[in-house]
Amino acid sequence: MSLIPYALTRPFLFGMDAEAAHELTMDMLARGQRTPLQWAWCNETVNDPITLAGLKFPNRVGMAAGLDKNARCIDALGAMGFGFVEVGTVTPKAQPGNPKPRMFRLPEARALINRLGFNNEGLDAFLRNVQQAQFRKQNRQHPMLLGLNIGKNATTPIENATSDYLICLEGVYPHADYVTVNISSPNTQNLRALQSDTALDALLGAIAERRETLAAQHQRRVPVFVKIAPDLDEAQVAVIAATLQRHGMDGVIATNTTIGRAAVQGMRYAEETGGLSGTPVLEASNQVIRQLRATLGSGFPIIGVGGVMSADDAVSKIRAGADVVQIYTGLIYEGPALVVKAAKAIKALR
Repeated sequence: MSLIPYALTRPFLFGMDAEAAHELTMDMLARGQRTPLQWAWCNETVNDPITLAGLKFPNRVGMAAGLDKNARCIDALGAMGFGFVEVGTVTPKAQPGNPKPRMFRLPEARALINRLGFNNEGLDAFLRNVQQAQFRKQNRQHPMLLGLNIGKNATTPIENATSDYLICLEGVYPHADYVTVNISSPNTQNLRALQSDTALDALLGAIAERRETLAAQHQRRVPVFVKIAPDLDEAQVAVIAATLQRHGMDGVIATNTTIGRAAVQGMRYAEETGGLSGTPVLEASNQVIRQLRATLGSGFPIIGVGGVMSADDAVSKIRAGADVVQIYTGLIYEGPALVVKAAKAIKALR
């Protein structure tokens, strides 16, 4: 278990600007990983393996993309007990993201709003960091899995988005246990338009074709997941589900942040633009998961993410139809202990 209880450090971090606290934390994790300092936050890894898309997950709790956009802290996050860690979103070229301030806490709602906008150091720097990670060299029966999340540059016109995704797919393919195609961030202009039937069909068709080429080239087939938004109606979810199956996608990640504000009306920062995460997105995310499971059937992998702030929240995603879950905002509010609590609660369902 971690040597420093998160309850002691959270007041200090929450006294800072949200993005400054984030950057400080990531710097600490990057510097401390693979050193004795890692004992400050390390946890046991709950043994609860599950096989999805041909991959053996050590347990059913993962780190969601967005926290470690540049893949600097893979080993540090793995030490928290995650069964899988997803990093990114990475874009072909480095980009600063949206102007600051762009991250806001809503403690009354146990929520965050961010409009970071895929700020990252670009594909080349991302891959260098991925290659420095040591997690695959650990002698574990079921090693942690790594997901690499890809997107488009803000300056790339939406009609040319496919080229950015293909550049990233080719770059990350040799290094990923799975690849996530992020078409659901609300913070890149017009990105969610890629969830429409015609645009999604074209994008996934191109990705499926390139994946076949890469599978032959590297002699391994890397699963591809697609991350979707919670702000979809039943008809839209049905179209997306059919498109995923038609193009042989291996799974779906449901969901990203929401643009809805009904649950936080009147709170400080509630009117800030960006994606809302945390408790307010839990039920919307679970509803999409239920719809996906009903449409896709029992065998199609679903990663549930959005509003997992407690072990009970993690269990609710499994009961809604997810196979595994991911955490982001819950880690910020509850600290690394949430990883083990959630993994044990899910294991107890079996």
